[in-house]
Amino acid sequence: MNNNRRSTICTTCGTKFPQDEPVPDLCPICNDDRQFINLNGQSWTSSKALEKDHTVKIRKINDRLYHLTIKPDFAIGQRAFLLLSPGGNILWDCIPLLDDATKAFISEQGGLKAIAFSHPHFYSNMNEWAEEFDCPIYIHANDIPWIFNAGQHLQLWSGGEKLLWDDIKLVHVGGHFPGSSMLHISGLSAGGAMLCGDSLYISRSLHHTAVMFSYPNSIPLPKEDFATFYEKCSKLKFDTLYGATFEGQDLEGNAYEIFINSMNRYKNIYGL
Repeated sequence: MNNNRRSTICTTCGTKFPQDEPVPDLCPICNDDRQFINLNGQSWTSSKALEKDHTVKIRKINDRLYHLTIKPDFAIGQRAFLLLSPGGNILWDCIPLLDDATKAFISEQGGLKAIAFSHPHFYSNMNEWAEEFDCPIYIHANDIPWIFNAGQHLQLWSGGEKLLWDDIKLVHVGGHFPGSSMLHISGLSAGGAMLCGDSLYISRSLHHTAVMFSYPNSIPLPKEDFATFYEKCSKLKFDTLYGATFEGQDLEGNAYEIFINSMNRYKNIYGL
């Protein structure tokens, strides 16, 4: 069978599994309390089928930041971010479609120096992106159990921070997943900005933030995990947050205030 035609992409989360191995009966990313198996049952699609019926939409947020989404919506509706920087561009999180127009656009911006992830729900077809732009993939070592398609470009990192370049760093916060991380960019806003993925969820009203073990299944974090998460995040300097699961999930200018107010509710509930 032609590898390009193999159905190895989970339609619920968008994770792409190795093409030279049988796909699992159930996607292990979805068959976990943080996600879910579709009520209609497990289903798979292929890169070719996805490209036939979907396109990538690229929207400029500011001079250094773009977001990428799949239209019509696919999987969990995740968006990726293209961060432009003099020392090299970074793709933050992934979407499971890389079409020719997207390849051309990113190449026109100078390509990619790295791909980095917040957590396993966004790994999607990361190897395809890394092979196209010949760049490393950075994933926190705590999330090794959820890497099912490692590839030759994978570089695990560990500890609390990983400094990249141009005052950009990966920050490990934990919480949602053991390796959940954020990307901190000091110069993207006056007070510093963070691409937070689902490590920190921004509400639809844009008035609150949340951190949970499972968002779709409404499972809270254990008290100890929340305390660790809060200790790490409250020390970070930022006024802007960009989330990953819907267009416009952005807090610009007052993000830290909203974060602290929201986390104080958690502290009251947990008795901290």
